[in-house]
Amino acid sequence: MALHFSRDEFKRRQKAACREMARQGLDGLLIFRQESMYYLTGYDTSGYSMFQGMYLAQDGRIALLTRTADRIQSRLTSVLKDIRMWYDRDGANPAMDLRDMMQDLGAKGGRVGIEYHAYGFTAQRGRMVDAALEGFCRTEDATDIVRLLRLVKSPAELKYVRRAGQLSDEALAVANRMCVPGEHIGAIYGEMMNVIMRGDGDPTASRWPMGSGKDALMVRYHTGHNRVGKQDNAVFEFAASYRHYHTALMHNVITGKPTQRQLDMYAACRDALKASSEVLRAGKTVGDIYAAHAKSMTKSGFKKQMLAACGYTLGATYPPSWMDWPMMWADNPQVIEPGMVFFMHMILLDDRTGVSMSLGETAIVTKGKCEPVNHAPRRLVVN
Repeated sequence: MALHFSRDEFKRRQKAACREMARQGLDGLLIFRQESMYYLTGYDTSGYSMFQGMYLAQDGRIALLTRTADRIQSRLTSVLKDIRMWYDRDGANPAMDLRDMMQDLGAKGGRVGIEYHAYGFTAQRGRMVDAALEGFCRTEDATDIVRLLRLVKSPAELKYVRRAGQLSDEALAVANRMCVPGEHIGAIYGEMMNVIMRGDGDPTASRWPMGSGKDALMVRYHTGHNRVGKQDNAVFEFAASYRHYHTALMHNVITGKPTQRQLDMYAACRDALKASSEVLRAGKTVGDIYAAHAKSMTKSGFKKQMLAACGYTLGATYPPSWMDWPMMWADNPQVIEPGMVFFMHMILLDDRTGVSMSLGETAIVTKGKCEPVNHAPRRLVVN
Protein backbone atom coordinates (compact mmCIF):
# COMPACT_ATOMS: atom_id res chain seq x y z
CA MET A 1 0.00 0.00 0.00
CA ALA A 2 1.19 3.50 -0.87
CA LEU A 3 0.39 5.08 2.50
CA HIS A 4 2.31 8.22 3.44
CA PHE A 5 1.07 8.35 7.04
CA SER A 6 0.53 5.75 9.74
CA ARG A 7 -2.84 4.10 10.24
CA ASP A 8 -2.94 5.61 13.73
CA GLU A 9 -2.62 9.10 12.27
CA PHE A 10 -5.52 8.48 9.90
CA LYS A 11 -7.58 7.20 12.84
CA ARG A 12 -6.82 10.36 14.82
CA ARG A 13 -7.88 12.54 11.91
CA GLN A 14 -11.13 10.65 11.38
CA LYS A 15 -11.96 10.76 15.09
CA ALA A 16 -11.31 14.51 15.15
CA ALA A 17 -13.73 14.96 12.25
CA CYS A 18 -16.33 12.86 14.04
CA ARG A 19 -15.96 14.92 17.21
CA GLU A 20 -16.51 18.10 15.25
CA MET A 21 -19.56 16.62 13.55
CA ALA A 22 -20.96 15.71 16.97
CA ARG A 23 -20.29 19.24 18.20
CA GLN A 24 -22.23 20.64 15.25
CA GLY A 25 -25.05 18.11 15.64
CA LEU A 26 -24.35 16.30 12.39
CA ASP A 27 -24.93 12.59 11.85
CA GLY A 28 -22.52 12.37 8.95
CA LEU A 29 -20.36 14.23 6.45
CA LEU A 30 -20.54 13.88 2.69
CA ILE A 31 -17.05 14.57 1.33
CA PHE A 32 -16.17 15.72 -2.18
CA ARG A 33 -12.85 17.54 -1.76
CA GLN A 34 -9.93 15.38 -2.84
CA GLU A 35 -7.80 17.10 -0.19
CA SER A 36 -10.20 15.88 2.50
CA MET A 37 -10.18 12.32 1.17
CA TYR A 38 -6.38 12.31 1.12
CA TYR A 39 -6.22 13.77 4.62
CA LEU A 40 -8.70 11.35 6.19
CA THR A 41 -7.79 8.12 4.41
CA GLY A 42 -4.74 8.58 2.17
CA TYR A 43 -6.83 8.10 -0.98
CA ASP A 44 -4.77 9.68 -3.74
CA THR A 45 -6.11 10.18 -7.26
CA SER A 46 -6.64 12.70 -10.02
CA GLY A 47 -10.00 11.08 -10.67
CA TYR A 48 -11.91 13.75 -8.74
CA SER A 49 -12.55 15.45 -12.07
CA MET A 50 -15.30 12.82 -12.38
CA PHE A 51 -18.06 12.10 -9.85
CA GLN A 52 -17.01 10.49 -6.61
CA GLY A 53 -18.03 10.91 -3.00
CA MET A 54 -17.01 9.73 0.45
CA TYR A 55 -19.29 9.45 3.47
CA LEU A 56 -18.09 9.59 7.06
CA ALA A 57 -20.73 8.65 9.59
CA GLN A 58 -20.63 10.22 13.04
CA ASP A 59 -19.96 6.77 14.53
CA GLY A 60 -16.75 6.49 12.49
CA ARG A 61 -17.88 4.26 9.63
CA ILE A 62 -16.56 5.48 6.30
CA ALA A 63 -17.11 4.48 2.68
CA LEU A 64 -16.14 5.67 -0.80
CA LEU A 65 -18.14 5.70 -4.02
CA THR A 66 -15.96 6.04 -7.09
CA ARG A 67 -15.63 4.86 -10.70
CA THR A 68 -14.24 1.54 -11.86
CA ALA A 69 -11.12 3.35 -13.09
CA ASP A 70 -10.23 4.05 -9.44
CA ARG A 71 -11.20 0.64 -8.08
CA ILE A 72 -7.61 -0.55 -7.63
CA GLN A 73 -6.03 2.83 -6.91
CA SER A 74 -8.45 3.63 -4.09
CA ARG A 75 -7.51 0.36 -2.40
CA LEU A 76 -3.75 0.71 -2.92
CA THR A 77 -3.44 4.29 -1.67
CA SER A 78 -5.84 4.36 1.28
CA VAL A 79 -6.96 2.72 4.51
CA LEU A 80 -10.48 2.39 3.13
CA LYS A 81 -12.17 -0.99 3.33
CA ASP A 82 -15.65 -0.09 2.09
CA ILE A 83 -15.15 0.97 -1.56
CA ARG A 84 -18.10 0.93 -3.94
CA MET A 85 -18.41 1.51 -7.66
CA TRP A 86 -20.76 3.38 -9.90
CA TYR A 87 -20.70 2.38 -13.54
CA ASP A 88 -20.24 4.61 -16.57
CA ARG A 89 -23.23 4.35 -18.87
CA ASP A 90 -25.72 6.59 -20.63
CA GLY A 91 -28.18 8.02 -18.15
CA ALA A 92 -26.12 7.05 -15.09
CA ASN A 93 -26.99 8.90 -11.90
CA PRO A 94 -24.22 8.21 -9.38
CA ALA A 95 -25.98 10.42 -6.83
CA MET A 96 -28.50 7.62 -6.38
CA ASP A 97 -25.68 5.14 -5.81
CA LEU A 98 -24.29 7.59 -3.27
CA ARG A 99 -27.64 7.72 -1.49
CA ASP A 100 -27.77 3.92 -1.34
CA MET A 101 -24.30 3.85 0.23
CA MET A 102 -25.33 6.50 2.77
CA GLN A 103 -28.42 4.49 3.67
CA ASP A 104 -26.25 1.48 4.44
CA LEU A 105 -24.27 3.69 6.83
CA GLY A 106 -27.37 4.95 8.63
CA ALA A 107 -27.77 8.39 7.05
CA LYS A 108 -31.49 8.16 6.26
CA GLY A 109 -33.49 10.66 8.29
CA GLY A 110 -30.36 12.19 9.75
CA ARG A 111 -28.65 15.55 9.52
CA VAL A 112 -25.80 15.45 7.01
CA GLY A 113 -23.15 18.04 6.25
CA ILE A 114 -21.93 18.41 2.67
CA GLU A 115 -18.62 19.70 1.32
CA TYR A 116 -20.11 21.92 -1.35
CA HIS A 117 -16.90 23.81 -2.05
CA ALA A 118 -14.92 21.19 -3.98
CA TYR A 119 -13.34 21.57 -7.41
CA GLY A 120 -14.73 18.31 -8.78
CA PHE A 121 -18.18 18.92 -7.33
CA THR A 122 -19.67 21.08 -10.06
CA ALA A 123 -22.95 22.94 -9.78
CA GLN A 124 -24.56 20.29 -11.98
CA ARG A 125 -23.36 17.49 -9.70
CA GLY A 126 -24.43 19.46 -6.65
CA ARG A 127 -27.96 19.77 -7.99
CA MET A 128 -27.96 16.05 -8.78
CA VAL A 129 -26.95 15.19 -5.19
CA ASP A 130 -29.45 17.63 -3.69
CA ALA A 131 -32.22 16.03 -5.74
CA ALA A 132 -31.18 12.52 -4.70
CA LEU A 133 -31.11 13.43 -1.00
CA GLU A 134 -34.37 15.39 -0.96
CA GLY A 135 -36.67 13.70 1.55
CA PHE A 136 -33.91 11.22 2.45
CA CYS A 137 -32.01 13.36 4.99
CA ARG A 138 -31.55 16.94 6.06
CA THR A 139 -28.51 18.60 4.52
CA GLU A 140 -26.41 21.69 5.12
CA ASP A 141 -23.12 23.16 4.00
CA ALA A 142 -20.24 21.74 6.06
CA THR A 143 -17.37 22.61 3.74
CA ASP A 144 -15.11 23.83 6.53
CA ILE A 145 -15.07 20.84 8.89
CA VAL A 146 -12.09 19.02 7.38
CA ARG A 147 -10.53 22.21 6.00
CA LEU A 148 -10.12 23.61 9.49
CA LEU A 149 -8.71 20.31 10.79
CA ARG A 150 -6.13 20.42 7.99
CA LEU A 151 -4.89 23.85 9.03
CA VAL A 152 -2.66 22.62 11.86
CA LYS A 153 -0.14 20.13 10.52
CA SER A 154 1.11 17.09 12.43
CA PRO A 155 4.86 16.41 12.85
CA ALA A 156 4.60 13.89 9.99
CA GLU A 157 3.01 16.50 7.73
CA LEU A 158 5.61 19.11 8.64
CA LYS A 159 8.33 16.68 7.61
CA TYR A 160 6.87 16.74 4.10
CA VAL A 161 6.51 20.53 4.23
CA ARG A 162 10.19 20.92 5.06
CA ARG A 163 11.19 18.59 2.24
CA ALA A 164 9.08 20.63 -0.18
CA GLY A 165 10.88 23.71 1.14
CA GLN A 166 14.25 22.19 0.29
CA LEU A 167 13.07 21.39 -3.23
CA SER A 168 11.76 24.90 -3.77
CA ASP A 169 15.11 26.35 -2.66
CA GLU A 170 16.79 24.13 -5.24
CA ALA A 171 14.41 25.38 -7.92
CA LEU A 172 15.14 28.95 -6.83
CA ALA A 173 18.85 28.39 -7.45
CA VAL A 174 18.05 27.16 -10.97
CA ALA A 175 15.96 30.25 -11.69
CA ASN A 176 18.70 32.59 -10.49
CA ARG A 177 21.35 30.79 -12.53
CA MET A 178 19.39 30.48 -15.76
CA CYS A 179 17.66 33.86 -15.90
CA VAL A 180 20.10 35.58 -18.24
CA PRO A 181 19.59 37.54 -21.46
CA GLY A 182 18.50 35.34 -24.34
CA GLU A 183 17.19 32.45 -22.23
CA HIS A 184 13.63 31.31 -22.83
CA ILE A 185 11.29 31.52 -19.82
CA GLY A 186 9.82 28.13 -20.74
CA ALA A 187 13.28 26.52 -20.61
CA ILE A 188 13.83 27.94 -17.13
CA TYR A 189 10.42 26.62 -16.08
CA GLY A 190 11.31 23.15 -17.35
CA GLU A 191 14.65 22.99 -15.53
CA MET A 192 13.08 24.21 -12.28
CA MET A 193 10.43 21.51 -12.51
CA ASN A 194 13.10 18.96 -13.40
CA VAL A 195 14.99 19.51 -10.13
CA ILE A 196 11.76 19.07 -8.16
CA MET A 197 10.81 15.84 -9.91
CA ARG A 198 14.34 14.46 -9.58
CA GLY A 199 14.01 15.09 -5.85
CA ASP A 200 10.95 12.78 -5.72
CA GLY A 201 8.58 15.74 -5.65
CA ASP A 202 5.21 16.10 -7.37
CA PRO A 203 3.91 18.36 -10.13
CA THR A 204 2.43 21.33 -8.31
CA ALA A 205 -1.29 21.96 -8.02
CA SER A 206 -1.03 25.30 -9.88
CA ARG A 207 0.76 26.33 -13.03
CA TRP A 208 3.51 28.81 -12.27
CA PRO A 209 3.12 32.52 -13.07
CA MET A 210 6.48 33.34 -14.65
CA GLY A 211 7.44 35.93 -17.23
CA SER A 212 9.68 38.79 -18.26
CA GLY A 213 9.09 42.19 -19.81
CA LYS A 214 5.40 43.15 -19.70
CA ASP A 215 4.59 39.58 -18.68
CA ALA A 216 6.16 40.33 -15.29
CA LEU A 217 3.02 42.32 -14.46
CA MET A 218 0.89 39.18 -14.63
CA VAL A 219 0.30 37.12 -11.49
CA ARG A 220 -1.46 34.22 -13.21
CA TYR A 221 -0.13 31.63 -15.61
CA HIS A 222 -0.70 32.37 -19.28
CA THR A 223 0.31 30.61 -22.44
CA GLY A 224 3.14 31.91 -24.61
CA HIS A 225 6.54 32.65 -23.05
CA ASN A 226 9.21 35.05 -24.26
CA ARG A 227 12.95 35.33 -23.85
CA VAL A 228 14.74 37.32 -21.20
CA GLY A 229 16.00 40.65 -22.54
CA LYS A 230 19.33 42.37 -21.95
CA GLN A 231 17.63 44.95 -19.73
CA ASP A 232 14.73 43.07 -18.22
CA ASN A 233 12.69 42.24 -15.14
CA ALA A 234 11.56 38.61 -14.77
CA VAL A 235 9.13 37.39 -12.12
CA PHE A 236 9.12 33.86 -10.69
CA GLU A 237 6.19 32.67 -8.59
CA PHE A 238 6.52 28.94 -8.12
CA ALA A 239 6.22 26.12 -5.62
CA ALA A 240 7.53 22.66 -4.88
CA SER A 241 5.27 19.82 -3.83
CA TYR A 242 6.24 16.73 -1.85
CA ARG A 243 3.55 14.14 -1.14
CA HIS A 244 1.18 16.94 -2.26
CA TYR A 245 2.42 19.33 0.48
CA HIS A 246 3.36 22.65 -1.08
CA THR A 247 5.83 25.41 -0.29
CA ALA A 248 5.85 28.51 -2.49
CA LEU A 249 8.48 31.12 -3.32
CA MET A 250 8.34 34.40 -5.22
CA HIS A 251 10.97 36.87 -6.39
CA ASN A 252 12.23 38.91 -9.34
CA VAL A 253 15.46 38.73 -11.31
CA ILE A 254 16.82 41.82 -13.02
CA THR A 255 19.09 41.66 -16.05
CA GLY A 256 21.23 44.68 -16.84
CA LYS A 257 21.36 47.62 -14.45
CA PRO A 258 18.41 47.98 -12.06
CA THR A 259 16.64 51.32 -11.98
CA GLN A 260 16.19 53.27 -8.77
CA ARG A 261 12.47 52.51 -8.99
CA GLN A 262 13.21 48.78 -9.01
CA LEU A 263 15.59 49.10 -6.08
CA ASP A 264 13.03 51.06 -4.08
CA MET A 265 10.28 48.56 -4.85
CA TYR A 266 12.50 45.63 -3.87
CA ALA A 267 13.39 47.34 -0.57
CA ALA A 268 9.68 47.87 0.10
CA CYS A 269 8.95 44.16 -0.52
CA ARG A 270 11.86 43.08 1.69
CA ASP A 271 10.75 45.35 4.54
CA ALA A 272 7.13 44.21 4.25
CA LEU A 273 8.16 40.55 4.29
CA LYS A 274 10.23 41.16 7.40
CA ALA A 275 7.34 42.95 9.11
CA SER A 276 4.88 40.19 8.16
CA SER A 277 7.22 37.43 9.32
CA GLU A 278 7.60 39.08 12.71
CA VAL A 279 3.82 39.07 13.17
CA LEU A 280 3.40 35.45 12.00
CA ARG A 281 3.13 34.09 15.53
CA ALA A 282 0.69 31.99 17.51
CA GLY A 283 -2.14 34.08 18.94
CA LYS A 284 -2.13 36.67 16.17
CA THR A 285 -4.78 36.68 13.46
CA VAL A 286 -4.36 36.33 9.71
CA GLY A 287 -5.69 39.89 9.44
CA ASP A 288 -2.80 41.07 11.64
CA ILE A 289 -0.37 39.79 9.00
CA TYR A 290 -2.08 41.76 6.27
CA ALA A 291 -2.11 44.86 8.46
CA ALA A 292 1.66 44.59 9.01
CA HIS A 293 2.20 44.21 5.27
CA ALA A 294 -0.05 47.16 4.43
CA LYS A 295 1.54 49.41 7.04
CA SER A 296 5.03 48.66 5.75
CA MET A 297 4.09 49.15 2.09
CA THR A 298 2.32 52.41 2.87
CA LYS A 299 5.34 53.67 4.81
CA SER A 300 7.53 52.87 1.80
CA GLY A 301 5.22 54.88 -0.48
CA PHE A 302 3.66 51.99 -2.39
CA LYS A 303 0.12 51.88 -1.06
CA LYS A 304 -1.37 52.20 -4.55
CA GLN A 305 0.77 49.42 -5.99
CA MET A 306 0.18 46.74 -3.31
CA LEU A 307 -2.50 44.06 -3.56
CA ALA A 308 -5.56 43.40 -1.40
CA ALA A 309 -4.09 40.09 -0.18
CA CYS A 310 -0.54 39.16 0.81
CA GLY A 311 -0.60 35.38 1.15
CA TYR A 312 -2.46 32.28 2.24
CA THR A 313 -2.05 28.99 4.03
CA LEU A 314 -0.49 25.98 2.32
CA GLY A 315 -0.85 22.25 2.71
CA ALA A 316 -1.65 19.13 0.71
CA THR A 317 -3.69 20.37 -2.25
CA TYR A 318 -4.67 19.17 -5.69
CA PRO A 319 -5.11 20.99 -9.02
CA PRO A 320 -6.24 23.51 -10.00
CA SER A 321 -4.67 25.50 -7.15
CA TRP A 322 -2.09 25.19 -4.38
CA MET A 323 -3.71 28.15 -2.59
CA ASP A 324 -5.54 27.08 0.55
CA TRP A 325 -7.70 29.01 3.02
CA PRO A 326 -7.53 31.32 4.89
CA MET A 327 -6.23 34.12 2.68
CA MET A 328 -4.23 36.96 4.17
CA TRP A 329 -6.49 39.95 3.70
CA ALA A 330 -7.76 42.80 5.82
CA ASP A 331 -9.46 41.85 9.10
CA ASN A 332 -9.41 38.07 8.54
CA PRO A 333 -10.25 36.78 12.05
CA GLN A 334 -8.61 33.33 11.78
CA VAL A 335 -6.37 32.87 14.82
CA ILE A 336 -2.87 31.60 14.03
CA GLU A 337 -1.72 28.42 15.80
CA PRO A 338 1.55 26.45 15.94
CA GLY A 339 1.76 23.96 13.10
CA MET A 340 0.06 26.16 10.53
CA VAL A 341 1.96 26.89 7.31
CA PHE A 342 1.71 30.18 5.43
CA PHE A 343 3.05 31.61 2.20
CA MET A 344 3.56 35.36 2.55
CA HIS A 345 3.93 37.20 -0.76
CA MET A 346 4.77 40.86 -1.05
CA ILE A 347 3.73 42.02 -4.53
CA LEU A 348 3.91 45.45 -6.13
CA LEU A 349 2.41 46.02 -9.58
CA ASP A 350 2.92 49.41 -11.22
CA ASP A 351 1.22 49.34 -14.61
CA ARG A 352 1.90 53.06 -15.04
CA THR A 353 5.64 52.47 -15.33
CA GLY A 354 5.44 48.80 -16.33
CA VAL A 355 7.49 47.71 -13.30
CA SER A 356 6.67 44.88 -10.93
CA MET A 357 8.47 43.58 -7.88
CA SER A 358 7.77 40.73 -5.49
CA LEU A 359 9.22 38.72 -2.65
CA GLY A 360 7.66 35.79 -0.86
CA GLU A 361 8.47 32.66 1.11
CA THR A 362 6.80 29.92 3.16
CA ALA A 363 7.07 29.50 6.93
CA ILE A 364 5.78 27.24 9.68
CA VAL A 365 4.17 28.81 12.74
CA THR A 366 5.89 27.77 15.97
CA LYS A 367 5.51 28.78 19.61
CA GLY A 368 8.05 31.54 18.98
CA LYS A 369 9.41 33.03 15.77
CA CYS A 370 8.14 31.47 12.57
CA GLU A 371 10.33 28.89 10.85
CA PRO A 372 11.03 29.67 7.18
CA VAL A 373 11.18 26.46 5.16
CA ASN A 374 12.46 28.14 2.02
CA HIS A 375 14.40 31.32 1.57
CA ALA A 376 13.59 34.23 -0.71
CA PRO A 377 16.71 36.30 -1.49
CA ARG A 378 17.28 39.29 0.78
CA ARG A 379 19.19 41.06 -1.97
CA LEU A 380 17.79 41.91 -5.38
CA VAL A 381 19.05 39.31 -7.84
CA VAL A 382 20.80 41.02 -10.76
CA ASN A 383 22.26 39.02 -13.64
